[in-house]
Amino acid sequence: MERETSIESAHPVGLAQQLADFLAPFGTSAEQPLIVALDGKSGAGKSTLARCFSTLVNEPAVSPVVAIIESDQFYAGGSAAFWDSLSASQRVEQVIDWRRLRAVLEALRERGNARWRSFDWGSPDWDAPSVPLRLYSEELDATPVLLVEGVYSGRPELSELVDVSVLLRVDENDRLRRLRHREGEAFDAVWHQRWSSAEDYYFDKLATPDRYDLVLSEPFCAP
Repeated sequence: MERETSIESAHPVGLAQQLADFLAPFGTSAEQPLIVALDGKSGAGKSTLARCFSTLVNEPAVSPVVAIIESDQFYAGGSAAFWDSLSASQRVEQVIDWRRLRAVLEALRERGNARWRSFDWGSPDWDAPSVPLRLYSEELDATPVLLVEGVYSGRPELSELVDVSVLLRVDENDRLRRLRHREGEAFDAVWHQRWSSAEDYYFDKLATPDRYDLVLSEPFCAP
């Protein structure tokens, strides 16, 4: 059942505490990890919140409680021409290789360990038709909380593996300002035209707020 909460400040530490409080009643262990999906539009601050939550919960010199898996590691790749040829719904279906992400989550839950090769964003041909993957594999041992962070992490195809789904919502003007700062001159000319419609489709049709267990939002975020 959805529970929505807001805080007096948009400071990510406050949001991290809200998330920690919500997850506290769940019993967790590395043998039975709690898989949490942290979803939200690009520029909402998911990565910052995930890092703050990890810092808040994990203690130095103690085995980590939280491990973060970034859904961007499973970007499907492809040329600009390829993505521009697809409809918004087709981009949503294909942008993240959720089948590979699902296999990683299954391995962590069943075997306590997973290995995968991430998309190589540093490749000079990262937007080529062939998908560049990093040479070395990522390896992760299960922790009590596995936080899957990124747009589309709450997609229906992963729902049976996700124990808690969280949606982060922020003021739209602030979000767009962050995106313009992050993407630079390419934002309006490329990023916005290609991906905003896909995210709108996803959150309007497939991942509406009522589908999440927890909605974290700033007080001035529209309902």
